[in-house]
Amino acid sequence: MARDLAVIHPDAHCELDFTTPLELLVATVLSAQTTDRTVNTVTPTLFARYPTAAAYAGADRDELETILKPTGFFRAKANSVLGLGRALVERFDGEVPARLEDLVTLPGVGRKTANVVLGNAFGVPGLTVDTHFGRLVRRFGWTAEDDPVKVEAEIAQLIPKKEWTDFSHRVIFHGRRVCHAKKPACGACGLARSCPSFGTGPVDPVLAAKLVKTPAASDTL
Repeated sequence: MARDLAVIHPDAHCELDFTTPLELLVATVLSAQTTDRTVNTVTPTLFARYPTAAAYAGADRDELETILKPTGFFRAKANSVLGLGRALVERFDGEVPARLEDLVTLPGVGRKTANVVLGNAFGVPGLTVDTHFGRLVRRFGWTAEDDPVKVEAEIAQLIPKKEWTDFSHRVIFHGRRVCHAKKPACGACGLARSCPSFGTGPVDPVLAAKLVKTPAASDTL
């Protein structure tokens, strides 16, 4: 199934726009409870206004909240970004650390966010256990765990470490495009013959194809 996912989604990648580890860290924190697309509409203004950790640390809260408002939960996110800037300045000389044990000490940063940053900004393999990832590996029958840390540990035993980052992207792509939470496009899924959950959604290819988002030929049987 992992090999098939690589064929189905050869273009899988991080869908948050960024050019530096700091930008990716902030964008990932902002992506909670919203879409990457929404975050990408906000970050050009945000990154131009606050190019460094010190800039975030000294940001005007009202101005920051105004920029972040479209992402939802903007007050809490402003708290995280302000705290993030201060922590980076005070403890890491304004630089984003490249170790998971350091990243998870930062405000608003858990293992999921840390692994996104490690894998995509620093080239350190990591499994990104977001809601899509957790849902799919449970549907695949690879784990029965709900706790993201336990899910990460179990999948780490199944997938070679060098593949962790790319595999995460492929699973998340598949979750966003084909294997939806409420009605997966089973009949248009390239994993159909291997998936123990085949039949959870429509199996008719025509009906299922209508459920596929940004469909490509490789997504169909």
